[in-house]
Amino acid sequence: MRVKKAVIPAAGLGTRVLPATKAVPKEMLHLVDKPVIQYIVEEAVAAGITDILIITSRGKATLEDHFDRSPELEARLAASGKTDALKEMRRISEMANIHYVRQGETKGLGHAVLCARSFVGNEPFAVLYGDGVIVSERPAIGELCAAFATYQKGVVGVQPVELSAISRYGSVSARPLADRIFAVDDMIEKPRPEEALSPYAVLDRCVLPPSIFDILDRTPPGVGGEIQLTDAMRVLCHTEGMIAVHYEGDRYDMGNKLEMLKASVELGLRHPELGAEFALYLKNMAKKAR
Repeated sequence: MRVKKAVIPAAGLGTRVLPATKAVPKEMLHLVDKPVIQYIVEEAVAAGITDILIITSRGKATLEDHFDRSPELEARLAASGKTDALKEMRRISEMANIHYVRQGETKGLGHAVLCARSFVGNEPFAVLYGDGVIVSERPAIGELCAAFATYQKGVVGVQPVELSAISRYGSVSARPLADRIFAVDDMIEKPRPEEALSPYAVLDRCVLPPSIFDILDRTPPGVGGEIQLTDAMRVLCHTEGMIAVHYEGDRYDMGNKLEMLKASVELGLRHPELGAEFALYLKNMAKKAR
């Protein structure tokens, strides 16, 4: 079964990047000329996903506005002859069927995913965390969807991290199946370095069967007193089995100020209009810094 639906949890408060997020949702902070949430939606669309549910919370109406039509702006652009900008504004509103639901209380990632139950129905679905931007030639979630099509099991995206940083993520125990693909034996949420199952961390992307909802219903609060998606996926890997994909590309945590700066630089260098001039600027800055 092809994965056609995606869920993007975007209800968090963004406390790690205050004061930027005091009045602006972290998903609407920009990288070059687009907000973070647009990069994530575009990744899903590039993987063939047609229906997207964004989990929001109070104060995040600007996410909905961004993907909505703006007749006044479009009329102004048309009158000014700015046809390229007009096409881009319309493309943003037509990329996918985008839906929204509010997470009344931020009870954890697992609870946010549970809010998508009626949207998902009885289909497999992708989850793209709202604070993770992945820069790659091939959409990372597309790699996971391909693995789901092959193995018909839940799939989690992983990358190796330093053990000193593993306590910020989930850690998986996995056996190689194919190039960059593993069978998951176990996983643990936010372990201490000595508790880590491997250096492979659960990072920002997964594809799940609808059976995850019944598991989430029974999942008690875990680390931080929140319902953790990793705890539910651990049950799934023990009952139905799960696959891990070491996806390609560079992943940036949009809840980390330094990572946001790094993402801005890489995406700036890739920008078709600005890249060459920006590269020259960086070279000159590097000379001055010596």
